[in-house]
Amino acid sequence: MTRETRLKIQRILALLFVVGLTVFLYLNRDRVQELEGLGYPGIFLLSLLSNATLILPVPGVLFTSAMGAVFNPFWVAIAAGTGAALGELTGYLAGYSGQGVVERTKWQPKVESWMRKYGGITVFVLSLVPNPVFDIAGLTAGMLKMPVIKFLFWSMLGKILKMMAFAYGGSYILDKIPWF
Repeated sequence: MTRETRLKIQRILALLFVVGLTVFLYLNRDRVQELEGLGYPGIFLLSLLSNATLILPVPGVLFTSAMGAVFNPFWVAIAAGTGAALGELTGYLAGYSGQGVVERTKWQPKVESWMRKYGGITVFVLSLVPNPVFDIAGLTAGMLKMPVIKFLFWSMLGKILKMMAFAYGGSYILDKIPWF
C-alpha cells in the first residue's frame, strides 16, 4: 500500500469518526446531561462532548453558566474550557481529512484568509466569542495543516476565557437574584 493510499484511508476514517460521533452525541444529548453529577470531571466531559459535534449544537455554555452557579466558577471555566478545546479536535480532524467539507461554507474563504494572515490569533478570537463560525475555524485549521499543538493552545486560551465569562455570569446571577 502506498503512502498516499494510507493517507487517504486515514483521512476517510477520521471524517467517518467525526460524523459518527456527531450523530451519536446529537441522538444522546439528553443522556449526556447526566454527567453534571460528576463535578469538575463531569463538567470537563460534558464540555468535551458538546464541542465534539459539528454543526448540530449541544448547549455547552448554558451548562457552564449553571455549573458556575453551583461550583467554583474559576475551576468550572478551566474544566469547561479545556474540555471544549479538546472537543474541537473533531472539527480540526474533519478539516484535515475532508477538505471538500470546508470549501462549501460561505464563511470559509474569510476564515481561511484570516487564518493564513493571523494564524493562531484567528483561532483565539473565534474561540473567545460564542459563535457558530468556530466550527469553520477548526475545519480550516485542519485543512491548512496548522500544527495541532498550536491549534489547541489558542483554542484552549479562548475557550477558557469564554467559559470564565459564562461561569462567573452564572455565579453572579445566583448571588444577585433573591429567589434562588
